[in-house]
Amino acid sequence: MATRKPAAAATADAPAAKPNVSPDELKRYYREMLLIRRFEEKAGQLYGMGLIGGFCHLYIGQEAVVVGLEAAASEGDKRITSYRDHGHMLACGMDPKGVMAELTGREGGYSRGKGGSMHMFSKEKHFYGGHGIVAAQVPLGAGLAFADRYLGNDRVTFAYFGDGAANQGQVYETYNMAELWDLPVIFVIENNQYAMGTSVKRSTKSTTLYGRGLAYGIPGEEVDGMDVLAVKAAGERAVAHCRAGKGPYILEVKTYRYRGHSMSDPAKYRTREEVQKMRDERDPIEQVRAMLLTGKHASEDELKAIDKEIKDIVNDAAEFAKDSPEPALSELWTDILADA
Repeated sequence: MATRKPAAAATADAPAAKPNVSPDELKRYYREMLLIRRFEEKAGQLYGMGLIGGFCHLYIGQEAVVVGLEAAASEGDKRITSYRDHGHMLACGMDPKGVMAELTGREGGYSRGKGGSMHMFSKEKHFYGGHGIVAAQVPLGAGLAFADRYLGNDRVTFAYFGDGAANQGQVYETYNMAELWDLPVIFVIENNQYAMGTSVKRSTKSTTLYGRGLAYGIPGEEVDGMDVLAVKAAGERAVAHCRAGKGPYILEVKTYRYRGHSMSDPAKYRTREEVQKMRDERDPIEQVRAMLLTGKHASEDELKAIDKEIKDIVNDAAEFAKDSPEPALSELWTDILADA
């Protein structure tokens, strides 16, 4: 491994202009965000019907974060995240049928029905979970980046975690190691304003969460996470920083979840008016829809056709999950030991 260079400046880059994107790219982002939204709505329905057990954390409202960052990624880049993970799976190209089957604990799922909502993986899509322990994925993400640094390729790892996880000690131990070793990892703080039920304003005196990287010499910036083009632009800056061998980067993506922390959370710690205001004024999908219509890049009929296509995909995924058998009892004894 090469000799370590001085740490990069820890101040955020000046805000850059949003990228120019083609109508086809805009439609793709619209479609990908809509797939996540409709999938999560269906997952909520299946949970209510008792077909999904345990915990289920929905990504509704946060779609622009992962779609924007996946637009900045390249083949071979890795991603790892927390328990609010279905959107990340879909955005990186995992099959909705396999994801839904895993949510319902069926044999056709990505972890053969044994991982559930929080724990599924895809080596093919370089998706490394889905982790139920708060912030546990952050050091693992640095480990993935260490492997790429050791191998000398130009791959980047996206390590996603929330504003609540940003207060965990292992995050800062990881920051220190990542900067010391110039690891190509982008720490993505999905700041959706509430850690379970605790507002960020009540849990930290820090004016920013990305700014905590200052002590370690890690640069970063705050991003409007309800704007997919702003997220894409920030992602491209972060990726370029890492691919250039300059070490880690922190993106604090300000977003908002419309549903409770999990399906069992009534979210009484905020008002309905607050949620509705965000839906009415800042919804990430509606923003792109308006751009497509006002720019005459798509008609109402075209967008309705996309919505129908997405609903068909999601309904097919739900039917596949329902039809897939539960794992055999013998599966309790598989995948628990590896011969070294």
